[in-house]
Amino acid sequence: MERSAFFNRLRPLKADGEFQPADVVVLDKLADELGIARPAPAAPAPPALACTTLTVRIVLEVAEHEAIVPEWYKDSKGVGTWAMGVTDASGHRVGRYKDNPQPIRRCLEVSVWLLRRGYLPDVLKAFTVPLNEAQLAAALSWHWNTGAIKTSDWPKLVNQGRHAEARAFLESHYLNGGDLAKRRKAEAALFWDGAWSNDGKTTIYDVAKPSYTPKWSSARRVDISADVAAVLAQEVA
Repeated sequence: MERSAFFNRLRPLKADGEFQPADVVVLDKLADELGIARPAPAAPAPPALACTTLTVRIVLEVAEHEAIVPEWYKDSKGVGTWAMGVTDASGHRVGRYKDNPQPIRRCLEVSVWLLRRGYLPDVLKAFTVPLNEAQLAAALSWHWNTGAIKTSDWPKLVNQGRHAEARAFLESHYLNGGDLAKRRKAEAALFWDGAWSNDGKTTIYDVAKPSYTPKWSSARRVDISADVAAVLAQEVA
């Protein structure tokens, strides 16, 4: 049995389906005693060129996982949200977009502004080793979704060169009861294998009213690559 299969067989025993660091230590010891081999150390994708800024492909990757809702809506917890998951906590008041849908370009302008000023610095600070474009995209996607890059263990493990442990941690934590398992796998595949998810498009949703929740049946794929490039050029200028 592979180590990952061993962990997955035991995961249903946890109410939330997520193992805490202390659980992983105990289960690793048990797996060792049972003779289940540890995975071979995984090397990260070659960091040919260190990347420290947003690129079109990085923004497209985050958008691929987030989607865009052009007007104000309530997220799963009832929090007012807009665009690529922007809330009032960002400092940008999103209530102005209630019943006031915005062009995709405007949604991207604010989302890129927040990525660059609110998330990119934290990601760069969390890693003491250089990241290539794919790795920076994966870490930004993860931080945008969790907000936990400053406290999580996996960047520390990467800094220590413990890549197999870092990947196992990323894939098994912050799963939101399993809803985000696919996203975590995709972020890990991007960070360590250089496997991008985006194709230049993202999913756009309308808002259902009077509930003000995303109208899932309205989903449509839209190519936003030109808009992303224009917004990034505008930001730099």
